[in-house]
Amino acid sequence: MLPPLARKAITDDPKKLANLIDLVNLPSTLREFVGQSQISRLGFFNSVWFYIKTNNLQDPNNKNMVNCDEKLKMILLGKPRIELAELPMLIKLHFPKEPK
Repeated sequence: MLPPLARKAITDDPKKLANLIDLVNLPSTLREFVGQSQISRLGFFNSVWFYIKTNNLQDPNNKNMVNCDEKLKMILLGKPRIELAELPMLIKLHFPKEPK
């Protein structure tokens, strides 16, 4: 479920929703991570979040921090730790806008 402000932003501009849910051909590093050749940006974000939760990568003392393992470092620019707030921006870098 989306927060009210995000829901309003998406319904006001349908292109924002399209950017989140359109399928994109993935580069090889992302393909290896998710095991698919195409995925939406939102789907990829969900895959990364699921990976973080199932592998207990959140810092137990500060849940806003993620301790990256080698597999996660490959897709998050080699950073050993990230803040959860950085995650959408780092994922967005892998999904550049296509020229119109």
